[in-house]
Amino acid sequence: MGEYGEDQRLDHVFTAMADPTRRAILARLAHESARVTELARDFPISLNSTSKHIKILERAGLVVRTINGRDHVLSLNAAPLAEAAFWVRHFESFWEGRLAALDELVSTRRNARKEE
Repeated sequence: MGEYGEDQRLDHVFTAMADPTRRAILARLAHESARVTELARDFPISLNSTSKHIKILERAGLVVRTINGRDHVLSLNAAPLAEAAFWVRHFESFWEGRLAALDELVSTRRNARKEE
């Protein structure tokens, strides 16, 4: 499903989304852009650790950095999330079929027990 470059982008997005701190950073940026130092204050980790999380988000293309003098302002770029959502939706019909089969199995067993 796609070329290697697309797969690598998805790998970066899913890696970035795997960490709760990075998801919280994205949630914060969904409301408004913020300076790196502002973001760092929102989390109980060091500025250095926050910067490492931001670099992972940037590599995934989820965060865009704009430099204004000494201020580094971060903004959310949701386009890679849309790509990831599209990839997940590709498997939706598969899981719906599996869940429907499971529901059928559970219902059949439940009805069989009632008849006993």
